[in-house]
Amino acid sequence: MEHWIYNTNILGHAVSLNLDTIFTMWFAMTVVIIFALFATRNLSLIPGKLQAVSESIMKFFYGTLDTMIETENRKHVPLVASLFLFIVTANLMGQLPLRLIHLKHGGELASPTNDINLTASMAVIVLIYYVAMGIKAKGKKFLIHDFSFTGIVMALVEVLEMFTRPLSLAIRLFANIFAGEILVSIALGAMAYFLPLPIMLFEILVAFIQATVFMMLTIAYIGSAVKEEH
Repeated sequence: MEHWIYNTNILGHAVSLNLDTIFTMWFAMTVVIIFALFATRNLSLIPGKLQAVSESIMKFFYGTLDTMIETENRKHVPLVASLFLFIVTANLMGQLPLRLIHLKHGGELASPTNDINLTASMAVIVLIYYVAMGIKAKGKKFLIHDFSFTGIVMALVEVLEMFTRPLSLAIRLFANIFAGEILVSIALGAMAYFLPLPIMLFEILVAFIQATVFMMLTIAYIGSAVKEEH
């Protein structure tokens, strides 16, 4: 997908910014924030429709964390919920009507998660978070269990795994969303009215599946980082 690229100079270094990704990313964040603000207004013991929906969503996060992490699991809800809601919203932005908006400098408004820069950034956030939680829970034993030859080798393997985990997160989400948008674009070009519809419906399902996979893997990484050794 062609991006609207803006070239600038920061501290003597040439920097290229994908403005379409930045715009759609902030738009997705704004949608999530507005939903959260409306969902938490005028809370009552007898919930309205919006409060009931938001409570069901939070129960989903709580239940998933309770199942996958043994202790102090609910403190991770802000990160997990924010990632899931943002990724779902961002993924769905790749569908109509935003795809009909063509940019002046080329390209079109698509899902921000079809940009490897964004998915890699989220993966790095997950990496920093679960490493911090692991160090907080285990201290120096998070990486090196003992100073034997085996312990040092295992520590090196775990460090390598730390870098491959976010890489797999970033590439999986980016590749699935990017491939889906290419299929929709091809379908729009081949038969603009009927052929894209089943593909777009499938991509809506993929949007939720990929957000769920990203969330579940994030919880699994956090769980493995904070799990007590027996």
